[in-house]
Amino acid sequence: MGVADPKSVKVNLTNGTGVDIVWSDGHQSNYSFSFLRDACPCALCNEEREKSGRAPGEPVKPPPGSLPMFKAVAKPNSAEGVGKYAIKFHWNDGHDLGIYSWRFLRDVCPCAECKSARAAS
Repeated sequence: MGVADPKSVKVNLTNGTGVDIVWSDGHQSNYSFSFLRDACPCALCNEEREKSGRAPGEPVKPPPGSLPMFKAVAKPNSAEGVGKYAIKFHWNDGHDLGIYSWRFLRDVCPCAECKSARAAS
């Protein structure tokens, strides 16, 4: 088992709180659904993030001087495993192209410990 192998995965669809993963090394990650939608690893979303200079999980910034628009909170309508290596979400905005591998999720873990480790490297 590698560091990016989950020991347990809990997708909290009903209460909308996100995804909780306990990794094989004991590390625990919690991903809000908004973070996951903004981190979508599909080619379309990756390209959009690269153009705007955003990191995975970082929300889209509104253009300067624009009025805030209502945006529905990102929430998956469903989630499904992809083999033994990933999870896929069917989002309430109709998007469903992203396949979130366990390696990707571990690499973008939003906890303070992982954020500071990424900043240091």
